[in-house]
Amino acid sequence: MLMSRHPLNVVQLSFFSDPEGKSPVDLLHQWPTLPAVAEAASRAGVRVSVVQASIHTQHLTRNSVDYYFLPFGEASGSKAGAPLAHLLPGLAPDVIHVHGLGFPRHVLSLSALAPGVPIVLQDHANKVPRPWHRPLLRRGLAAAMGVSFCSAAQAQPFIDAGLIRADTRLYSIPESTSRFAPGDRELARRATRLTGEPAVLWVGHLDANKDPLTVLAGISAATRALPGLQLFCCFGTAPLQRDVSTRIATDRTLCGRVHLLGAVPHATIEELMRAADLFVLGSHYESTGYALIEALSCGLPPVVTDIPSFRSLTGGGAVGALWRCGDPRSLCEALLSVAARADSQARLAVRAHFEREVSFDALGSKLAAMYRDLLEPQPGHRGLGAWPPPDATAGTSRG
Repeated sequence: MLMSRHPLNVVQLSFFSDPEGKSPVDLLHQWPTLPAVAEAASRAGVRVSVVQASIHTQHLTRNSVDYYFLPFGEASGSKAGAPLAHLLPGLAPDVIHVHGLGFPRHVLSLSALAPGVPIVLQDHANKVPRPWHRPLLRRGLAAAMGVSFCSAAQAQPFIDAGLIRADTRLYSIPESTSRFAPGDRELARRATRLTGEPAVLWVGHLDANKDPLTVLAGISAATRALPGLQLFCCFGTAPLQRDVSTRIATDRTLCGRVHLLGAVPHATIEELMRAADLFVLGSHYESTGYALIEALSCGLPPVVTDIPSFRSLTGGGAVGALWRCGDPRSLCEALLSVAARADSQARLAVRAHFEREVSFDALGSKLAAMYRDLLEPQPGHRGLGAWPPPDATAGTSRG
């Protein structure tokens, strides 16, 4: 293992292949997290190469990051694939950062291709599998020196199931960041025709996990104290759209107040976030919460559920407010609390929090610290007692 080379040389690798077979250029545009994570680390002084499974073979360089698209992993149907075996030695990584926990066979093959190189796995909405699938996942996780989650609490189910070893280093790092930025509220309102005092924005699917029916119940209750409230909903898939529409039509406090915008262009989301006063979500589970990250980047105060990833992204509710999943009364109270202090200063505080914790510079700093920590020898590695640490970057060995 190379421990003294500067800058760090890291390969960020994904075994997941786009099922639609998009071209590499289109993929970088439609999967913004892929370049965002790479560029964040690069801005922190890390030399980054992205190796992405694909049906295409192409090498691109963008913003000081090299992207290699190759048929390996899921794209080739093999565990690692000859193209990866040929490429990896030339990249000579100090650390390999694998996206996702769900590729244990591939990770085992990768560890054989790069013996002695630390591997860190990053959670992307992975769940503890059924018992008969756990032995393989346990072996795959054991091949990694570290595992990264958005929030410390998200590791606990894997620990409880005996899938993560006591000496595995754990890290608390957001999955991505956002290029959105604050803007003039009044100009954005004219551009989007958003109205309401307050104007509340929802960005998320209309499904059971996002729980729009609880949100509508909380919004209905809040209108008694906020008669000018208007709710605007952007969504993609919508298995609950009929139920949502029925609830709106049969509740006189919601009729004419809730606007179902459906799918809108990504650039329009930024304008809507600049125009809105509050951001709301009712998720019961999120691995990170990209819409929340975008809201924070625009300085939009969030009113979101008290789940591990949202708790981590908001600093435990240091900005906006957290409310109990499935509890309309809790949402109503949170809405009233945040609406009472939703002014320009609140937006500045939200954006300042984003800059400290989730911006490109913040994410890059956390990634670079994780990579350096993985190169520290285990015998001298210091346990932290409490995890995550204050800067949410260093690892700990539990044992």
